[in-house]
Amino acid sequence: MSSADKTVSRRELLMGTGVGLTAALTGTAAALAASADIPAAPTDTQNRRYWTAEYWAQKGEVRLYLYRKRLSAPTSARGPLPVLFLVHGSSISGRPSYDLSVPGHGEYSMMNVFASAGFDTWAIDCEGYGRSSRTEGNEDIKTGVQDLVAAMPVLERETGQKSYHFYGESSGALRVGAFAMAAPARVSRLVLGAFTYTGKGSPTLAGRAKEVDFYRTHNRRTRDSAMIHSIFTRDKPGTGDPAAADALAAAELKFGDTAPTGTYLDMCVNLPLVQPEQVLAPTLLVHGQYDGIATLDDLLEFYRRLPNPDRQFAIIPNAAHNLGSGYNRALLWHTVQAFLTLPAPLPLKVDPQAG
Repeated sequence: MSSADKTVSRRELLMGTGVGLTAALTGTAAALAASADIPAAPTDTQNRRYWTAEYWAQKGEVRLYLYRKRLSAPTSARGPLPVLFLVHGSSISGRPSYDLSVPGHGEYSMMNVFASAGFDTWAIDCEGYGRSSRTEGNEDIKTGVQDLVAAMPVLERETGQKSYHFYGESSGALRVGAFAMAAPARVSRLVLGAFTYTGKGSPTLAGRAKEVDFYRTHNRRTRDSAMIHSIFTRDKPGTGDPAAADALAAAELKFGDTAPTGTYLDMCVNLPLVQPEQVLAPTLLVHGQYDGIATLDDLLEFYRRLPNPDRQFAIIPNAAHNLGSGYNRALLWHTVQAFLTLPAPLPLKVDPQAG
């Protein structure tokens, strides 16, 4: 890689961020739509009726739960919709992460928002989480990649498609990033939210490393109501609604008060787990302004090394690690939707008469 390839100027970064950064700076998706004559995103997503289905993927003896949501049932007459596959992080399973309901406090379901926008949305419970099999393993990132591999035959059978958009948040971003290296033909577009690369300079990981001996010797850790609430306050109080923390804890604790330790151990001692040079898909990195899981320098180094020029970097203002459940989650959703719906780039036009 040349020195020119390694350098990202301010101009390039702003251009690469595109609509996502514009939305963040403008403040609302509606304001952006009005200024550019772009139809605003649906505002009635909470009140719509959706078609949903549940599936099971088999990974040896392990059963993996898959949940699907879209506006209407799939039919051969309508043709396939773009698929968005959502992968959860270290502490919260699939549906609470991406289909959360917080009555009286606005829309919190990313699945509702993207189903309303015309996507076929799917969420998975990785091994040891939610409705999936509870095993003796610690569900590290490598195991999470195997979970995604096991889910692919179900998606292909049910959608008739072989490649999909992927969104992962926190360790879910590590899972989908590592999957993109292992199965590049399966990934159309990739979004890494609340991602970390080497972990250098991360205050969150520095604190977590103090418990590394526990993670080495235990396959599960306590994940109780207090821990879930801390996700909303540890980086920057005021970035998330306590009512959303209450709803998230209520939805998740139905599955018990522990979670696997594997992703915590990986982030303490095994980073980097995603090699940017091996991520071939168009990629968007989304970082909350106050997220302590990674520094900007760490993420920009990852961004510089991505080989695909179809790449973007966006910062969500007044947001922390809980991108999808914070006050500014609508900025996240708008940024992601803009990236997933970009037109394909045109090829270079070469003048055959040019010397």
